[in-house]
Amino acid sequence: MPVLVASDLDRTLIYSSAALALTMPDARAPRLLCVEVHESRPLSYMTETAAQLLTDLGDAALFVPTTTRTRKQYQRINLPGPPPKYAICANGGHLLVDGVTDADWHAGVQARLAAECAPLAEVAEHLLRSADPAWVRKHRIAEDLFAYLVVERELLPEEWVKELAVWAENRGWTVSLQGRKIYAVPQPLTKSAAVREIARRTGAGLTLAAGDSLLDADLLLAADRGWRPGHGELADTGWTAPEVAALPERGVLAGERIVREFLRATRTAAA
Repeated sequence: MPVLVASDLDRTLIYSSAALALTMPDARAPRLLCVEVHESRPLSYMTETAAQLLTDLGDAALFVPTTTRTRKQYQRINLPGPPPKYAICANGGHLLVDGVTDADWHAGVQARLAAECAPLAEVAEHLLRSADPAWVRKHRIAEDLFAYLVVERELLPEEWVKELAVWAENRGWTVSLQGRKIYAVPQPLTKSAAVREIARRTGAGLTLAAGDSLLDADLLLAADRGWRPGHGELADTGWTAPEVAALPERGVLAGERIVREFLRATRTAAA
């Protein structure tokens, strides 16, 4: 029975320049590998050590990238190691098999969203109407499944975020603030549901997971063991769970530690 490793990507395994948190002296900074290029510019990184560990993990376990990114955004990433057989995009809205969407899975997700929560159009219209153009830079609809804003974080009113979260919860939606993005996501749209489906298909005997945001909480709770970094939404709120380890590392070194923990747990299970 394989070990299934389901990991969030941004600010968990891979990091933008702004999220690296290289607080050590320059001469002691880790060597970095660029794993994403966007518009001909380097965008996301991991340490070279993490890259080697991830390559080893891909040979030892069923590694499943698990992201809120759209399929197009995910396909920009070039992770080291063997190409993943499965990937989860759009927070569970798309289950990719060899890079192709599983149409039956996607249709099932759409049916559940239509039955259980307010329509996307209502939420997107509320975001457009209530958000102040003074601090909003972009309005986006992702895969016709959820919406998000790109904002100037230092200008963003904390009370507005709290009010939006209450408004959304009453309509079956969740709000998550990650860096410069505010996500509004239907509550039934979860990473954990897609991970359970992959575990069912593959007969996985052990599921490991990692993530840093509120949208990763269900993923961590569904896993047999989980890890969260010392930064991010979950760390900021002090979120914990019995089988989830709260790591002290922040930034790109947290990503390296997470892959190391994945590999150690996988090898222990094999032994």
